[in-house]
Formats: sequence, structure tokens, C-alpha cells
Amino acid sequence: MSQETYELKAEARERVGKGSARELRRNGLIPAVIYGDKQAPIAIALNTNEVTKRIHAGGFMTTVATIDVDGKKHKVLPKDYQLDPVRDFTMHVDFLRVSGNTQVTVEIPVHFINEEKSPGLKVGGVLNIVRHEVEVHCPADAIPEFFNIDLSGKKIGDSIHIAEVTLPKGVTPVIDRDFTIATIIAPAAGIDESAEEGEAEA
Repeated sequence: MSQETYELKAEARERVGKGSARELRRNGLIPAVIYGDKQAPIAIALNTNEVTKRIHAGGFMTTVATIDVDGKKHKVLPKDYQLDPVRDFTMHVDFLRVSGNTQVTVEIPVHFINEEKSPGLKVGGVLNIVRHEVEVHCPADAIPEFFNIDLSGKKIGDSIHIAEVTLPKGVTPVIDRDFTIATIIAPAAGIDESAEEGEAEA
């Protein structure tokens, strides 16, 4: 399960448009929208520092949050945010309303474990990561924090496919085929044969 949920306080925005958005940003606020769940969208303003802190903490796009809009609470999942390309400043955030049975599409990061137990990496092979994240459909209240990929026993030339990853119940990849997540390739300088011989003798 992803990070624990958190709460943000927001105020409803009466005015929308570029002029009011600029004014909000000058006052330390970010314009945002809550939409979905067959309800009308709500334009809101959030504290810039609070949101930026959450984005930089990691897991922002996969953590369900509660937004308190003038006393009314909305359970949401961030769907998109825009950064100023020059100043790395948060410009806008879109939030999707979620409930217990909401299905969402999210990108889950991939973590690799047991690199020291991979014969291919021990002899100088290189882990070539094809996908750093895997896009999945899953329940909004059961978003995995990451997927562990076990490299034990992997040799040069081996590929790791999505079929080898144990996915939690209700989690299915968006791509409907057994795609490659990573491969172990020979280094450009060639294999360290002395290491390989050591492996054989061990």
C-alpha cells in the first residue's frame, strides 16, 4: 500500500482564469481543480508550500489525500500537476475524486532487489532498465507503493518480464502483454572472465 493518507486545507475559488491564477500565486497559493465521481468540478486554492512539500516527499501521484474545502472533505487522488519549467514552481494541480470502489490508473515505481545474487551482475553485466515505472489499473484505496523485482539468479542475456512480478489482488497492468521491465546485458568492455571463473569454482 502506498504512503499514508494526508489532509490539505483549501478554499473554494470564485474566479477562474489566468489573471486570478497569477494573483493566487503571488499570494502563496496554487490554483487547483477537484473533478470526477459524476459531480461538478470545484475550483480551489491550496497553500503552495504544503503542496510542494508533498510533491517532493515522493509518492504524490499514488497517495490518496483528503482535501478540506471550507469544511467539506473530499477524498482525492492527484492526477496531474504542472511545474514552472524555469523555477520548478508548482503552477496547478488536478485532483480526481475517489471512493472505495473507484478504479484508477497510476504509474507504480519499480525497485530492484538482490543485485548481489545475480551472477550476470557479479561478472560485470549491466542492469538495463526498460521501465522505471509500470502503469496499472487498481482500486484507489489499494495503490501499491512500488513493485519489487528480484534479480536473484539472473544471468547476462536474461530478461525480467511483468509476468514474474507478483501483483496484489485487483492490480492489473494497463498493457495487455508480457512486457519487459529490465534486461541484464554484457558490458561494453566485455565480461570479467576471472570473476566468471571464480563463480564457476565457488
